[in-house]
Amino acid sequence: MKKIKIISAVALFALITSCASHSKKIMIYASNDIQVDESQKNITVTEGTTHHEKMLEFSGSDPVTLNIQSPSGKFTLQATDDGLYIANLKPDTVVGSYQHVGTDNGTVKITADGLKARVDSLQKLIADSNVSVANKNYFIKPNSIAKITDKTNAKIFGPFTTIPSGFDAASVPEIYKFYAVKEEREIIEKLTAMGK
Repeated sequence: MKKIKIISAVALFALITSCASHSKKIMIYASNDIQVDESQKNITVTEGTTHHEKMLEFSGSDPVTLNIQSPSGKFTLQATDDGLYIANLKPDTVVGSYQHVGTDNGTVKITADGLKARVDSLQKLIADSNVSVANKNYFIKPNSIAKITDKTNAKIFGPFTTIPSGFDAASVPEIYKFYAVKEEREIIEKLTAMGK
Protein backbone atom coordinates (compact mmCIF):
# COMPACT_ATOMS: atom_id res chain seq x y z
CA MET A 1 0.00 0.00 0.00
CA LYS A 2 2.89 2.34 0.80
CA LYS A 3 4.37 1.78 -2.71
CA ILE A 4 1.04 2.67 -4.35
CA LYS A 5 0.80 5.91 -2.34
CA ILE A 6 4.37 6.85 -3.27
CA ILE A 7 3.80 6.07 -6.96
CA SER A 8 0.50 8.01 -6.91
CA ALA A 9 2.21 11.00 -5.27
CA VAL A 10 5.03 10.92 -7.84
CA ALA A 11 2.53 10.63 -10.71
CA LEU A 12 0.45 13.53 -9.35
CA PHE A 13 3.56 15.69 -8.92
CA ALA A 14 4.66 14.90 -12.50
CA LEU A 15 1.20 15.79 -13.80
CA ILE A 16 1.09 19.10 -11.92
CA THR A 17 4.63 19.98 -12.98
CA SER A 18 3.98 19.19 -16.63
CA CYS A 19 0.75 21.24 -16.67
CA ALA A 20 2.43 24.21 -15.01
CA SER A 21 5.28 24.27 -17.52
CA HIS A 22 3.14 24.82 -20.64
CA SER A 23 3.55 28.31 -22.07
CA LYS A 24 3.33 30.31 -25.26
CA LYS A 25 4.77 33.74 -25.99
CA ILE A 26 3.64 35.69 -29.04
CA MET A 27 5.56 38.75 -30.23
CA ILE A 28 3.20 41.02 -32.16
CA TYR A 29 4.65 43.25 -34.89
CA ALA A 30 2.49 46.09 -36.24
CA SER A 31 2.92 49.41 -38.02
CA ASN A 32 0.99 51.35 -35.39
CA ASP A 33 -0.13 51.13 -31.78
CA ILE A 34 -1.20 47.63 -30.68
CA GLN A 35 -4.39 47.60 -28.56
CA VAL A 36 -4.91 44.42 -26.51
CA ASP A 37 -7.82 43.61 -24.17
CA GLU A 38 -7.50 41.95 -20.75
CA SER A 39 -7.66 38.42 -22.18
CA GLN A 40 -4.76 39.33 -24.52
CA LYS A 41 -6.69 37.52 -27.26
CA ASN A 42 -8.49 40.47 -28.89
CA ILE A 43 -6.09 42.73 -30.75
CA THR A 44 -6.73 45.92 -32.69
CA VAL A 45 -4.20 47.72 -34.90
CA THR A 46 -4.73 50.71 -37.16
CA GLU A 47 -2.84 52.02 -40.18
CA GLY A 48 0.49 53.62 -39.51
CA THR A 49 4.12 53.75 -40.50
CA THR A 50 5.98 53.34 -37.20
CA HIS A 51 7.08 49.89 -36.07
CA HIS A 52 5.51 48.69 -32.80
CA GLU A 53 6.02 45.46 -30.83
CA LYS A 54 4.13 43.82 -28.00
CA MET A 55 4.86 40.52 -26.24
CA LEU A 56 1.88 38.45 -25.10
CA GLU A 57 2.30 35.56 -22.66
CA PHE A 58 -0.05 32.61 -22.16
CA SER A 59 0.09 29.60 -19.85
CA GLY A 60 -1.58 26.23 -20.30
CA SER A 61 -1.50 23.63 -23.04
CA ASP A 62 -4.62 24.78 -24.92
CA PRO A 63 -4.17 26.47 -28.32
CA VAL A 64 -4.30 30.28 -28.25
CA THR A 65 -6.52 31.98 -30.82
CA LEU A 66 -5.95 35.68 -31.43
CA ASN A 67 -8.87 37.72 -32.82
CA ILE A 68 -7.38 40.47 -34.96
CA GLN A 69 -9.01 43.69 -36.16
CA SER A 70 -6.66 45.46 -38.57
CA PRO A 71 -6.81 47.75 -41.62
CA SER A 72 -6.96 44.58 -43.76
CA GLY A 73 -10.05 43.30 -41.93
CA LYS A 74 -10.96 40.81 -39.21
CA PHE A 75 -9.19 37.45 -38.96
CA THR A 76 -7.79 34.97 -36.44
CA LEU A 77 -4.31 33.59 -35.84
CA GLN A 78 -3.57 30.51 -33.76
CA ALA A 79 -0.62 29.29 -31.69
CA THR A 80 -1.10 25.58 -31.07
CA ASP A 81 2.10 24.29 -29.46
CA ASP A 82 4.20 25.65 -26.63
CA GLY A 83 6.92 28.03 -27.76
CA LEU A 84 7.82 31.51 -28.97
CA TYR A 85 5.90 32.95 -31.93
CA ILE A 86 5.83 36.06 -34.10
CA ALA A 87 2.49 37.40 -35.34
CA ASN A 88 3.12 39.80 -38.22
CA LEU A 89 0.36 42.42 -38.44
CA LYS A 90 2.51 44.77 -40.55
CA PRO A 91 1.64 45.36 -44.22
CA ASP A 92 5.20 44.20 -45.09
CA THR A 93 6.63 40.68 -44.87
CA VAL A 94 9.07 40.12 -42.00
CA VAL A 95 12.16 37.93 -42.45
CA GLY A 96 14.76 36.77 -39.98
CA SER A 97 16.97 34.03 -38.68
CA TYR A 98 18.85 32.50 -35.80
CA GLN A 99 22.00 34.48 -34.93
CA HIS A 100 25.29 32.69 -34.37
CA VAL A 101 26.93 34.65 -31.58
CA GLY A 102 30.57 34.02 -30.84
CA THR A 103 33.39 35.42 -28.78
CA ASP A 104 35.20 37.27 -31.56
CA ASN A 105 34.72 40.70 -29.92
CA GLY A 106 33.61 42.18 -33.24
CA THR A 107 36.91 41.55 -35.05
CA VAL A 108 35.62 39.24 -37.79
CA LYS A 109 37.02 40.00 -41.23
CA ILE A 110 34.78 39.15 -44.16
CA THR A 111 36.38 38.11 -47.43
CA ALA A 112 34.92 39.09 -50.81
CA ASP A 113 33.60 35.53 -51.19
CA GLY A 114 32.12 35.66 -47.68
CA LEU A 115 30.40 38.96 -48.49
CA LYS A 116 28.99 37.52 -51.72
CA ALA A 117 27.72 34.47 -49.81
CA ARG A 118 25.96 36.73 -47.27
CA VAL A 119 24.31 38.78 -50.03
CA ASP A 120 23.18 35.58 -51.80
CA SER A 121 21.77 34.22 -48.54
CA LEU A 122 19.85 37.44 -47.83
CA GLN A 123 18.47 37.53 -51.38
CA LYS A 124 17.20 33.96 -50.97
CA LEU A 125 15.65 34.88 -47.63
CA ILE A 126 13.61 37.81 -49.01
CA ALA A 127 12.56 35.62 -51.96
CA ASP A 128 11.29 32.91 -49.56
CA SER A 129 13.84 30.50 -51.01
CA ASN A 130 15.64 27.94 -48.82
CA VAL A 131 13.55 29.09 -45.85
CA SER A 132 12.72 26.37 -43.32
CA VAL A 133 12.41 25.69 -39.61
CA ALA A 134 15.41 23.34 -39.95
CA ASN A 135 17.50 26.25 -41.30
CA LYS A 136 16.15 28.47 -38.48
CA ASN A 137 15.17 31.20 -40.90
CA TYR A 138 11.70 32.65 -41.39
CA PHE A 139 9.60 34.43 -44.00
CA ILE A 140 6.46 35.73 -42.24
CA LYS A 141 3.88 37.26 -44.55
CA PRO A 142 1.50 40.00 -43.39
CA ASN A 143 -1.39 38.81 -41.21
CA SER A 144 0.26 35.49 -40.37
CA ILE A 145 1.92 33.80 -37.41
CA ALA A 146 5.02 31.60 -37.23
CA LYS A 147 6.51 29.54 -34.43
CA ILE A 148 10.15 30.53 -34.03
CA THR A 149 11.39 28.17 -31.31
CA ASP A 150 10.27 25.90 -28.48
CA LYS A 151 12.35 28.06 -26.12
CA THR A 152 10.09 30.79 -24.77
CA ASN A 153 13.08 32.47 -23.12
CA ALA A 154 14.87 32.99 -26.46
CA LYS A 155 15.51 36.63 -27.41
CA ILE A 156 14.07 38.21 -30.55
CA PHE A 157 15.32 41.53 -31.91
CA GLY A 158 12.72 42.99 -34.24
CA PRO A 159 12.79 45.20 -37.33
CA PHE A 160 14.58 48.55 -37.08
CA THR A 161 16.36 47.39 -33.89
CA THR A 162 20.02 46.50 -33.66
CA ILE A 163 21.45 43.91 -31.32
CA PRO A 164 23.21 46.03 -28.67
CA SER A 165 26.97 45.55 -28.61
CA GLY A 166 26.84 45.00 -24.84
CA PHE A 167 24.09 42.36 -25.01
CA ASP A 168 24.99 39.28 -22.96
CA ALA A 169 24.31 36.40 -25.38
CA ALA A 170 24.95 33.89 -22.59
CA SER A 171 21.82 35.18 -20.80
CA VAL A 172 19.48 33.50 -23.32
CA PRO A 173 19.45 30.09 -25.05
CA GLU A 174 18.92 31.48 -28.59
CA ILE A 175 18.94 34.84 -30.38
CA TYR A 176 16.95 35.75 -33.50
CA LYS A 177 17.03 38.93 -35.59
CA PHE A 178 14.14 40.01 -37.82
CA TYR A 179 13.79 42.67 -40.50
CA ALA A 180 11.04 44.14 -42.62
CA VAL A 181 11.69 43.11 -46.25
CA LYS A 182 12.13 46.78 -47.23
CA GLU A 183 14.79 47.13 -44.52
CA GLU A 184 16.52 43.92 -45.69
CA ARG A 185 16.64 45.18 -49.29
CA GLU A 186 18.49 48.30 -48.10
CA ILE A 187 21.01 46.09 -46.28
CA ILE A 188 21.53 44.02 -49.44
CA GLU A 189 22.16 47.21 -51.46
CA LYS A 190 24.76 48.40 -48.94
CA LEU A 191 26.52 45.02 -48.82
CA THR A 192 26.51 44.80 -52.63
CA ALA A 193 28.09 48.26 -52.85
CA MET A 194 30.77 47.19 -50.36
CA GLY A 195 31.69 44.25 -52.58
CA LYS A 196 32.37 46.42 -55.62
